[in-house]
Amino acid sequence: LEYKFFEPAFYHTDVPDWGTSLVHCLALGPKAWVVVDTGHHAPGTNIEFIVANLLRAKRLGAFDFNSRFYADDDLIVGAADPFQLFRIMHEVNVGGGFDVGTPVSYVLDQCHNIEAKIPGQIRSIMNVQEAVAKAITVDQSALKAAQVAGDVLAAHEVLMDAYNTDVRPLLREFRADNGIDPEPMKAYAAS
Repeated sequence: LEYKFFEPAFYHTDVPDWGTSLVHCLALGPKAWVVVDTGHHAPGTNIEFIVANLLRAKRLGAFDFNSRFYADDDLIVGAADPFQLFRIMHEVNVGGGFDVGTPVSYVLDQCHNIEAKIPGQIRSIMNVQEAVAKAITVDQSALKAAQVAGDVLAAHEVLMDAYNTDVRPLLREFRADNGIDPEPMKAYAAS
């Protein structure tokens, strides 16, 4: 069940937030899951907190990935705030959302108005791949130690070390090992 804080046209929505969606899903039974659309939140919303809570409750069913500046803009994933995308993917990783057999689905939800559609989709996929690769490089032991010690700066440094890691060479190698062109944008342009 997807929720939406508001529509750009400002008409009423029946499910305005993740809590309302979760309450409906709990009432509907164990097959009902919450869908998080990264464009459906008020500015400044801590989406990674929502993701962590839904994973903990075992009610995160899907992501609709996009990016937003003003409203539900449906821009290239990570275009507005790549660090937020990384933080979301970190919570997904910690909460088991990448585990084999996870019920979480990942969907691109975009509307390309300026850039070409297929390259925009490719760029979004690459941005998600980079955020995931960075998220799985987080030193979880060091992060946990900093959290237990209440050392906010050390915890921030652990996250920043992972975020600032250049994972592009690793992703090129991963693609090549899996029979995919290591440079998807160049491959598309040449096709």
